[in-house]
Amino acid sequence: MEGNIYQIIWFVLWAVLWTGYFVLDGFDLGAGSAFYLLGKKEEEKKAIYQALGPFWDGNEVWLITAGGATFAAFPKTYAVMFSSLYSALLLLLFSLILRGVSIEYRNKYDKPLWKTLWDLGFFLGSILPPFLLGVAFANIFQGIPIDEKGIYHGSLFTLLNPFGILGGILFVFCFAAHGCNWIAFKTNGELSEKAATLSKKFTAVTLILAGLFFFGAYLSTNLWQNYFNCPLLLVFPVLSLAGFLMIFPFLIKKNFLGAFLASAVGISGFSAWGFAGLFPNMLPSSLNPAWNLTIYNSSSSLLTLQIMTIVALIFVPIVLAYTFWAYKTFSFKISSKEI
Repeated sequence: MEGNIYQIIWFVLWAVLWTGYFVLDGFDLGAGSAFYLLGKKEEEKKAIYQALGPFWDGNEVWLITAGGATFAAFPKTYAVMFSSLYSALLLLLFSLILRGVSIEYRNKYDKPLWKTLWDLGFFLGSILPPFLLGVAFANIFQGIPIDEKGIYHGSLFTLLNPFGILGGILFVFCFAAHGCNWIAFKTNGELSEKAATLSKKFTAVTLILAGLFFFGAYLSTNLWQNYFNCPLLLVFPVLSLAGFLMIFPFLIKKNFLGAFLASAVGISGFSAWGFAGLFPNMLPSSLNPAWNLTIYNSSSSLLTLQIMTIVALIFVPIVLAYTFWAYKTFSFKISSKEI
């Protein structure tokens, strides 16, 4: 029984880490995805880079932590996940490297062609990760073809099924709306207004795609089963839809921080819906439910989970405090002086 408690605790922490990544890195990936729609002038492009500059690398730490927590707490899931989704995760890694290099190198050389190439790298390195993450998690939700030994029977193209592609497109638009809300909050004038207008369009598309994804999940996954068994969990999808819907009144009132927080709530609720529906599975098998990897058959030893819990109790508050400090310190709007 004690082991079960720690396994549940680490499943929740695992879900929280992924949710934190989607919310935090989601806005700078989203801003990069909408880069060419937002940044028409050189000053606007610089403002976008400046709005993301203090945050993007720290936000990626959440991805590393989520992967590390998977490795330490659920090593079998980690092994099967990172081998089954190897191609998609490798593309994700290359995309994130391209984005980071583009951000750091763009202003090293003041030539139009140089900046144009790195702008393209920034865009590609921002739009590919949400698509790949959406494809990966949509396939995890519906199950991937793994056998009793955890061997993957498929290829990268196996993941590009209708439900997986729907998940990828949903993530792109969802993050783009989130990123536009951040740019609207962090900038002034024409760029801020342009970002708010784009956010309304992206949010409308996100709501349509989310509805299709919820329905698709009912048809092709078992995610809704936990909700039928425990209707109280319906708070998560309701919270998600409410968060995205609240973006509109906030934008109309020009409360751009409120719009950004509303999209954060929408993403958090959607993420919580997926993980709550997945529980206790971590990597379902589409070949045979008996071969599902769960928190019970893929976790580390009880002693390992206990030690990890102590470490998490010490360091997670420190990380959260540092994150809060960083966002508070750089919460000012980008003006011509900063550019």
